[in-house]
Amino acid sequence: MACSSGCCGKPASPPPPEQPNSNPASTPDQDDGDSCCDGANTIAGENSDQPGLAGAARDEPIEEDDCCAPKPSAPGCNNKGCCSAPAPAPAPVPKPPRPEDIHKSSCCEGKPAPCCDQSCLDRLALRECEKYACDLTADSSTISTCGRAKDGKPCAEHANKARLTYAERLEALGCICRALIALGQESCCLPSRRPSTGSARRRRRRSKESALRSRTSADSCCVASGADAACCSTKKRPGSRKKNECRSSSDGTEAAAPEPPRIAGSCADSCCAEERPVGHVNEVKEFLSDVANATTDLEKAFARNEKEHVILSISGMTCTGCETKLVRTLGVHPAVRNLKTSLVLSRAEFDVIGAASVVDVMKHLERTTEFKCERVTNKGSSLDILAPDGDAAALINRPWPDGVTEVRLVDKKTVNVSFDPKIIGARDLVRHGWGDGQVNLAPPRPDLTLEAGSRHVRHVGYMTLLSACLTVPVLVMAWAPLPERDIAYDSASLALATIVQFVIAGPFYPKALKSFIFSRIIEMDLLIVLSTSTAYIFSLVSFGYLVSGRPLPTGEFFETSTLLVTLIMVGRWVAALARQKAVKSISVRSLQTPTALLVNDDGEETEIDARLLQYGDVFKVVPDSRIPTDGTVVSGSSEVDESMITGESRPVEKHARSPVIAGSVNGSGTLRVRVTRLPGDNTISTIAGMVDEAKLSKPKIQDLADRVASYFVPVVVALTIITLAVWIAIGVAVRQQPGKEATVRAITYAIAVLIVSCPCAIGLAVPMVIVIASGVAAERGVTFRSAESIEVAHRTSHVILDKTGTITEGKLSVAREWYAEGNQDTTKSLLLGLVGSIKHPVSAAVATHLKTQGVSPSLVSEPKTLTGRGVEGVVEGSGSLLRAGNSRWLNLDSDPEVQSVLSQGYTAFCFTIAGSVAAVFGLQDSIRPDAASTVKTLLERGISVHIISGDDDGAVRSVGAQLGIAETNLRSRCTPSDKQAYIKGLLGGTLSPNQTTKRKKPVVLFCGDGTNDAVALAQATIGVHMNEGGTDVANSAADVVLMRPKLAGILTILAVSEKSIRRIAFNFGWSFVYNLFAILLAAGAFVHARIPPELAGLGELVSVLPVIAAAVMLRWSKI
Repeated sequence: MACSSGCCGKPASPPPPEQPNSNPASTPDQDDGDSCCDGANTIAGENSDQPGLAGAARDEPIEEDDCCAPKPSAPGCNNKGCCSAPAPAPAPVPKPPRPEDIHKSSCCEGKPAPCCDQSCLDRLALRECEKYACDLTADSSTISTCGRAKDGKPCAEHANKARLTYAERLEALGCICRALIALGQESCCLPSRRPSTGSARRRRRRSKESALRSRTSADSCCVASGADAACCSTKKRPGSRKKNECRSSSDGTEAAAPEPPRIAGSCADSCCAEERPVGHVNEVKEFLSDVANATTDLEKAFARNEKEHVILSISGMTCTGCETKLVRTLGVHPAVRNLKTSLVLSRAEFDVIGAASVVDVMKHLERTTEFKCERVTNKGSSLDILAPDGDAAALINRPWPDGVTEVRLVDKKTVNVSFDPKIIGARDLVRHGWGDGQVNLAPPRPDLTLEAGSRHVRHVGYMTLLSACLTVPVLVMAWAPLPERDIAYDSASLALATIVQFVIAGPFYPKALKSFIFSRIIEMDLLIVLSTSTAYIFSLVSFGYLVSGRPLPTGEFFETSTLLVTLIMVGRWVAALARQKAVKSISVRSLQTPTALLVNDDGEETEIDARLLQYGDVFKVVPDSRIPTDGTVVSGSSEVDESMITGESRPVEKHARSPVIAGSVNGSGTLRVRVTRLPGDNTISTIAGMVDEAKLSKPKIQDLADRVASYFVPVVVALTIITLAVWIAIGVAVRQQPGKEATVRAITYAIAVLIVSCPCAIGLAVPMVIVIASGVAAERGVTFRSAESIEVAHRTSHVILDKTGTITEGKLSVAREWYAEGNQDTTKSLLLGLVGSIKHPVSAAVATHLKTQGVSPSLVSEPKTLTGRGVEGVVEGSGSLLRAGNSRWLNLDSDPEVQSVLSQGYTAFCFTIAGSVAAVFGLQDSIRPDAASTVKTLLERGISVHIISGDDDGAVRSVGAQLGIAETNLRSRCTPSDKQAYIKGLLGGTLSPNQTTKRKKPVVLFCGDGTNDAVALAQATIGVHMNEGGTDVANSAADVVLMRPKLAGILTILAVSEKSIRRIAFNFGWSFVYNLFAILLAAGAFVHARIPPELAGLGELVSVLPVIAAAVMLRWSKI
């Protein structure tokens, strides 16, 4: 009887009736004693050449499920021809797996939900342990963080990882098999095979697509419907799989009709069921549809925010072709989204969706590009810790302290610990978090965003030095007047040139080939490989002729290939060094001080590593020292220089309860500060993150540069072929030279053309300027968050300013107040209860005014802010409705007191109780000192200046008149939607037709202080957020952040953009001029001047250095 418990699928249906035209039954081979139905896991077509199907089945023993244990025979398999074996067919094509076989695992079919439990998580973790064990076998140099499985249980690291990855899905859905199969992994509930090293390597080599095609539910013999119990009878011989030879009963010969092998979903599919009347084309369509569904699952995971943000530091990128290769390699990975790269920063940033492994993505990147990558942790809550006894792997497998979220291996002695600082502090983690074992804080690592570039510079420098040492003897033997010993000198030159060609230039070969094969890119490395290999091979052939006694008239030029490689390395080293120095010069993270002076409760002072600060700590800031992190002054007073952070040149006075910013420099006083933000997550890190965001983004002009660079190398290859052909023709037809001599001379011109051209200058023209400009602007208190803002700001046609907090200082004061007849104290008390907790500048000014009069707030329930209108709430007990806000919302425009306030240019603030006016306030604000000069400069440049505000008409007109702004450009009583509509009108040209005739497309810059301005910031071409205080800018939606509250920052934005665009234009012009004349000189277009091939390697140095110099000169520009 069939399995009925549900573990093997649905209850079996009766066997299909015997077909009248079926073949007669065959007699099983008596020597074997097994039929083709035997075995718990039947795989049809064992003669298949596919290792993933038949090979794996033949080579590996398979564990059986309980449902497939030996059972007595039943009448389901009648041995009347259903088991006839087909003759071997040459190169058969297996049928694709059915969608249901991919999406449904044997454990899920027929079982009540949920079908998975915690044991499935243990199985997944155990699988990872086995995988790491195989990795160690394959590569003895691998540092394993796995503690190995013990007694069938996974190690702590993989157990924690499995729970973090799948626990929420398991709890919500009760099944994780679908997610695993969609990602190309084996279901957690399938009977697993005993892994061997070879099979594990095969599995790792398979791509996700092949994994989807090969992994089905065939591992369980009883999944398909209609499986009869007799077909599951087993006579399995331990440790082997016997090959059956089913023969025809008619003549005893093998069946002649070949049948393509296929994966058997069950015994019924393999031998006891009819051929499914489904065409091969339909099955292919089903399979492709299933692969699409797997991709859809990844997209759904991304939509559910199941993603991990990854930052990689990349070593080995030298030119724009390298970045293109990086983008294409990561861009095609199915689990990678939101990819950003930077050649200048040597960095890649992206999201990994679903349950995909970041390690697998990194291995894929290194394998296909020859780059080296290292993951960067940009969170403040992580520490590098030295393991006791130098055993980092043992520390990882210990129980993790509460609050630790991840432990990653750095090297054999060091681990990186990520933790929640609100649960466990850094000092507590180091001193008491790991039980009896004492751990120590590892020395601080350099900024990984800069360290990758530094490592690359050092490596290229060492290789350049080695190449120079090997090249100098070759040059001496080639050019010095030495005795005639050609064979001896050439033999020594051959040995040295071979070392240079395969040790120094050797890494160019795999990079060039992998770029061409995997990314379909012909990059600069290919030009180097072609030119140096041509010179080396020609010299090698010429040396062979010399040894044989038939020297060529041109002789050997080993000095050409060696000097060429050396000069290329010199150019790359100088360019990389200049690029790295430029990036370091504008690094904001360098402002972070490494130590802090901790003050305990008894007043004792201890110098500690700044990374060990915890929330609530108090540290001491001595005179003329840098503040280690953000905090609030507890005691003391001083003046602090915040110019490196905010650009404010004048020192800022600090006293008790004043906020201080990390990286600022204390003056002559002494301060005691309580920590509010930890190092690594303070203002320095926030600004550095926003600056890096701008560096990683690409303006639209970069697309033009990338497009030109993509065509550059193929065009140069074509020009090289033309040069070779032309000079051969000139030598033979014009100069009457022998063909051999003409070819050799033509080769020298072709090599020079190949190597002198350089697309690197084109690739660096834009990003180098963007990187330097972002850093220079940050030093002046302007933080760009997108490169596009730098590109378009110089074309600004309209500047729109919010009034309160932007043009004015935002420090409102009550200049006039009026109360209705009645109990004024009750009115004041109710008003304070309503607005006392509101942060809006107007409400805060009224609340401060009432508090100074000694008013106590009444109980008001449910106070809420209505954007662009005011505040409303309900009086506790009586239920009276309270409202406070602008006169338009409260329908008090015609009230005499309101009219009186507005006529004096004040901002009106009204208060009503149950619909009746109870109080009217007139508030005034002071204009910022630099507002008038900034507006005047903008108007002189022909930029239209506007004011849009939610304030009353009189206040807006008063400010506009003081600044000289036309009344037609003033808008009052604007809600956020009104501001958005006004900006749309300017962008569309409907509000200023005169401007649109002068400029092709309006560019609108909106500047606000962030209060009710989010919609306008997003709508404008450039949204500028004026930050008040310099500590909370991470959540701003603006494109640019002014770190100090001064309107002059707008002029800085325009100046940085103008100078950046000029330098980008110069870089493009220089790149064009250099490559044009360099290629003409190398190709011999000028009669008396040419670039010899041995000196063509200087091309990269000559082309790149002016580009870098033009960008670096921004640091000394007048901005």
